[in-house]
Amino acid sequence: MRATLCLIGGMLMAAAVPAHSAPRVEPEARLAKALAGRVAGKPVDCIQLRQIQSSEIFERTAILYKSGSTWYVNRPASGANFLNRDDVLVTDTHSSNLCSIDIVRLLDSSSHFPSGSLGLGKFVPYTKPKG
Repeated sequence: MRATLCLIGGMLMAAAVPAHSAPRVEPEARLAKALAGRVAGKPVDCIQLRQIQSSEIFERTAILYKSGSTWYVNRPASGANFLNRDDVLVTDTHSSNLCSIDIVRLLDSSSHFPSGSLGLGKFVPYTKPKG
């Protein structure tokens, strides 16, 4: 009886797992897809905070800041391993710019507890080619 219940339980668990689960897209591949059709420019140390329209986190990889037609990729100089797609970025700057020397704190979006911090790197601008 016990063996039969274990066998039935195992079959139910196996049936619950989808046969073809969607492959997980790696952060680098997601970032490349987001930047498709854009060309990298010369890295800059700072970007203006008021021009940032949105940001997107690529797990353990980079932060994409969208500023009009120019998008900036920041690969943190330290702490990139703390980057989680669902985190909230908290910046505490003392100027109107976000710079490569700034520290960004990360908060878990559901619990609002700190989940890490990172030191920003240079900002690489990406634009669509003219023409």
